[in-house]
Amino acid sequence: MAAQFNESTIEEATLSWSQELGYEYLPGPDIAPGEPATERDSFGDVVLVERLRTAIDRLNQDIPTEAREEALRKVLRPESPSLIANNRAFHGMLRDGVPVEYSRKDGSIAGDHVWLVDYENPDSNDWLVVNQFTIQDSQSHRRLDVVVFVNGLPLTVIELKDLKNEEATIDDAHQQIGTYKAEFPSLFTYNELCVISDGISARLGSMTAGIEWFKPWPTIDDEQPVKGILELEILIRGVFAPARFLPLVRDFILFEDDPDSDSVYKILAGYHQFHAARKAITATVEATRTDGNRQCGVVWHTQGSGKSLTMLFYSGLVVSHSQMNNPTLVVLTDRNDLDDQLFGQFQRCSDVLRQKPVQAESVEQLRAAQSLAVARFHARRCGYL
Repeated sequence: MAAQFNESTIEEATLSWSQELGYEYLPGPDIAPGEPATERDSFGDVVLVERLRTAIDRLNQDIPTEAREEALRKVLRPESPSLIANNRAFHGMLRDGVPVEYSRKDGSIAGDHVWLVDYENPDSNDWLVVNQFTIQDSQSHRRLDVVVFVNGLPLTVIELKDLKNEEATIDDAHQQIGTYKAEFPSLFTYNELCVISDGISARLGSMTAGIEWFKPWPTIDDEQPVKGILELEILIRGVFAPARFLPLVRDFILFEDDPDSDSVYKILAGYHQFHAARKAITATVEATRTDGNRQCGVVWHTQGSGKSLTMLFYSGLVVSHSQMNNPTLVVLTDRNDLDDQLFGQFQRCSDVLRQKPVQAESVEQLRAAQSLAVARFHARRCGYL
């Protein structure tokens, strides 16, 4: 069977699996500029603008047309010369909506957000998979194997290599992603996920991740790894099912600021972090209901599994959940080095918490603030406050 797989058949299989998940399929030439029903004015266009405009209008009917058009312009016109800065800004708009202002009938100014996707109703979005997507500018010309669009936004690039070519490895697929990113930063302004595969191995990662951080996704419907079918099929079915893809993009991507190098890294949760945090927030909501037992359960972590990031993703879910009523998070550790580790992780990746970084110049200051908070808590319990 492996001998029958080449880049073309892998591509066809990827498209077939995507269609089974509910994606519309279009070959790249069908949306090329100049076609009768073209969706692109030029090969430099990476966003399918009319699909995006239609989605914005459909999802934001209570917001005036002028504000919706302003949101569209903000999405299409990145402000920074830095790719990672533009990608970070776009991710914020994709996750939290595009901030807009407009005049009310009484003359006052309203502040609002225009949504680019419907997270609550995945089927309300426009899901499209395109193969052989041509992109070019004055210097470069490329045809990408597969691009996944949601509401006209190119959120995923999938790079496939020929299994029969021993020299074409999954590392080559990763290097090809880097080439695309260097040549066409406009495309990667909107990128959320990257997939690389040689037909047997398949890996998922972010646009800034080195090959060592591109990881398998071995699950589909739950946290149990699936055996007996191709890694690429498991990854496509496990990640790109709309009901999983949207929460993965919204709640399990973060940006880490490196204070030593001024670099920014985009981090994507692993499958175990995704499933653990989602099960934990479900248990937390149940436990904190009026009739809940106040016991959420325990998540066991192995060494090196990324427990700090799992806690961070879980914290993001807690603070953003509508039923949690803007809670205060208290983190207890049994070692000072864990204080240091968690303080640094939460400080560097505060975007996921939907708030500004903690204003503390050192771990010692943070510990002092925590001690004061604990003292006040005990004082209230004892009736002194």
